[in-house]
Amino acid sequence: MLPGRATPEGTAHYRERLPQLRDAGHFRHPEHAPGPAELWMSSIGAGTYLGEPDDATDLEYTAAMAAALRSGINVLDTAINYRHQRSERNVGAALRQVVDSGEVKRNEIVVCTKAGYLSFDGDLPADPRAYFLREYVDSGVIDPAQLAGGMHCMTPAYLENQIERSRRNLDLETIDVFYVHNPESQLAEVPREVFHQRVQDAFAMLEKQVQMGNIAYYGVATWSAFRLAEGARDYIGLEEVEALARVAGGDQHHFRFVQLPFNLAMPEAFGLANQRIVTEKEKQKMSLLGAASKLGIAVVGSATLYQGRLTHGMPDSVRQILGLPTDAENAIQFSRSAPGLITALVGMAQHEHVTANVKVASVPPTPAEKWNHLFTKS
Repeated sequence: MLPGRATPEGTAHYRERLPQLRDAGHFRHPEHAPGPAELWMSSIGAGTYLGEPDDATDLEYTAAMAAALRSGINVLDTAINYRHQRSERNVGAALRQVVDSGEVKRNEIVVCTKAGYLSFDGDLPADPRAYFLREYVDSGVIDPAQLAGGMHCMTPAYLENQIERSRRNLDLETIDVFYVHNPESQLAEVPREVFHQRVQDAFAMLEKQVQMGNIAYYGVATWSAFRLAEGARDYIGLEEVEALARVAGGDQHHFRFVQLPFNLAMPEAFGLANQRIVTEKEKQKMSLLGAASKLGIAVVGSATLYQGRLTHGMPDSVRQILGLPTDAENAIQFSRSAPGLITALVGMAQHEHVTANVKVASVPPTPAEKWNHLFTKS
């Protein structure tokens, strides 16, 4: 396995080797987040969700990830269930390729993965139920009573098992950011107090994983939890989750990242004041991005192109303000320019995707005052 992890020195070196992107403001660090505060992270990260679980797609993904690492993208995002573990293996193969060639160093790259959903191994088995029973239930890794929807689990034993598999898939001694994947899935079946206990138990195990050197930081990667109105079934308050991390790891806990969709169609992280945060004087309602800044947590945006829906049909008023040639570029520019968002993830299954996306990275983010105007007018 590749030793090491992303470091301030390594990510700074990566940034300095790319002066055009550096000077355009492509790299930023989450100054408010203790721990990762000094990591330089690219404003555009490479996502690996889409694509068939086949050998041809594996080759394309590996080539695309290697191209991204050479081109100025040092945030790679995946999950163990993406393409039945193949995406993790493609990320690992690409990173090994560029590290072995001397083009990139391990400490320059922020590698992120997730677990929570049951995952197959490479291919869809002939009998999926028999596979899960043999692999997880009969072996004692999963208690079926703690499965949500028959497909989601976040018990310590299961997440620990998945971290070991992910480390092997990625060929890494240390995963930089490990997310509990869509924990809100549990709220469909258990009361909120049970959910809180499950999150706290998971976080306690993840703190131990940090101490063991298997992960550097952890967080939650969500779809709906942080975009809903307070009181909705699947809503999660960031402050309540951060409080559970404090119980698990003290004031120096390693819960330092959250991920959620953020794009022109789903702007709630900025536009919806659905988080209650205790300040010195009172509880204030604010957006997820505002709450994360107060709590010392970095925010990563997913679904930047909304799986291709935002690559066409953009209003002229939006095009004029963002000012880039194509709707896809403007959609990326919108997300990467959001105040407080560290990285906007874009799917990059092919080399040409990387080339197109890095073009946006060479453009300075839209100034906040101009971006805010677009947000209020669009």
